[in-house]
Amino acid sequence: MQAAQRLRIWGVLARRHPSAFLLAAQLLSLLVHPLMDQSLAGRWLFGAVALVVVPLALWVVGRSPLVNWIAWLLAVPAILLTLAGVASGQQDLLVASALLEACLYFYAAGGLIVYMLRDHHVSNDELFAAGATFTLLAWGFAYAYYVCQAWYPGSFTGFEPDRPRRWLELLFLSFTTLSGVGLGDVLPVGAQARALVMLEMLTGVGYLAMVVSRLIGLATLRGAR
Repeated sequence: MQAAQRLRIWGVLARRHPSAFLLAAQLLSLLVHPLMDQSLAGRWLFGAVALVVVPLALWVVGRSPLVNWIAWLLAVPAILLTLAGVASGQQDLLVASALLEACLYFYAAGGLIVYMLRDHHVSNDELFAAGATFTLLAWGFAYAYYVCQAWYPGSFTGFEPDRPRRWLELLFLSFTTLSGVGLGDVLPVGAQARALVMLEMLTGVGYLAMVVSRLIGLATLRGAR
């Protein structure tokens, strides 16, 4: 009886705050990513994270005003390519999957932004959506960096400059760039990489100025009322 009641409670929370579940999954995956090395177990763990986060991104898009079938066209091949790349160890499959996942995350982030801007009222789920959108943008650019490094070797440098940047390093670069921190231990040196980094800088500034500040203002107004 208690288990059934807990399931009903989780179901209500999922319907009311889907963005919170996506945000929680993204933040928990940050704790998992350091375990993803070049071993077989690390690759399978990478695929397992995609199997959790990608359906959650689909779920969020389904609740937004965007077209749902576009997200499915991006998500299904991305998951299949990820699993095939992890199982076979073929880098080209993982690069193709990363390209699709980048597009999916940008699409999902756009859906959440439209969802947050479509009215002049702010809900608790929209506050969670602000954090989830930030993580989606960070992951999307990290996958774009991954593709850029595969297509244009030597696009990024840093400590141990003779090797390609690992996935966690590219994700770290994405978070520091999007947030405006810019710690600088991973550096874009190729023209294509620098163009992507400049696009992420512009995205981060625009997101904070246009979306987050608006939500903060509406939340403050709601509290005053």
